[in-house]
Amino acid sequence: MKTNELDYELPPELIAQRPAANRDESRLLVAPRGGGEPRHRRFRDLPGELPQGTLVVVNDTRVVPARMQIEAPRGEVLLLERLGGEEWEGLARPTRRLRPGRRYGDVELIEHLGEGRWRLRLHGEPAGEVPLPPYITEPLADPERYQTTYAREQGSAAAPTAGLHFTPELLAQLDVARVTLHVGLDTFRPVASDSLEEHALHGERYTVDEAAWKRISKAERVLAVGTTTTRVLETLARGGPLTGRTDLFITPGFEFRRVDHLLTNFHLPRSTLLALVMAFAGIEETRSLYEHAVAERYRFYSFGDAMLIL
Repeated sequence: MKTNELDYELPPELIAQRPAANRDESRLLVAPRGGGEPRHRRFRDLPGELPQGTLVVVNDTRVVPARMQIEAPRGEVLLLERLGGEEWEGLARPTRRLRPGRRYGDVELIEHLGEGRWRLRLHGEPAGEVPLPPYITEPLADPERYQTTYAREQGSAAAPTAGLHFTPELLAQLDVARVTLHVGLDTFRPVASDSLEEHALHGERYTVDEAAWKRISKAERVLAVGTTTTRVLETLARGGPLTGRTDLFITPGFEFRRVDHLLTNFHLPRSTLLALVMAFAGIEETRSLYEHAVAERYRFYSFGDAMLIL
């Protein structure tokens, strides 16, 4: 698949700069898988849209306060993943002016790994800011709005945004199972190559409780909340261990073995996340849904609206 097939036109004013006043008041575009007339709902209507017997699987990772400011030179470090003890992998800039072996505040750089990534030592626990994506230019009044209400296991550099719409009350109406995937570089790194086949994933850590996987594997129907949950479930469905790393790259032509329905936000052009949605719903069908969402003035990206593909 050519990367330019992941392009689409989006008016800048449709990029959501703040979350909905109430999480479950965001809009929900409900679409049959493989084509058909979409329906317009509110997120609080989700329970009534799901087929009977659907198990809802969420990613309960929690975002680390991972954006650390440094001085001399002025820049920042974004923590991506704890490697063990005090060592982390992170993105640091301005990379060309940074030196291994130097300490910048609480951050000590150890080794440059390429592409702006560093192995580093953090003196103390992460105490930075919530790492909002660069397309969100307004300050966030409440940092907890960039966490899901069920976030539990700290370790992510970005939120699993499809889950941001759930309230505890809404979640209580559903049959829910949890998995954990710590969102890292792969989720927000754009595809820079001309084709998807040339794009490599670095992989992300996940873990799934044995009892949870037994429920998931035996469920009549499974709704994956977000692309990160989807990657975990499809990794395990292919014999992956309950704890490990996944570099599963889901692109059109992929055979889904455990995910029956997908709940997802609207993603950036040229992203691996959009490729996953196209793999699930169909390339042309996804393009049509995105055009429909633009025409209907849906809000896009992390704080935007959601789409349910049944």
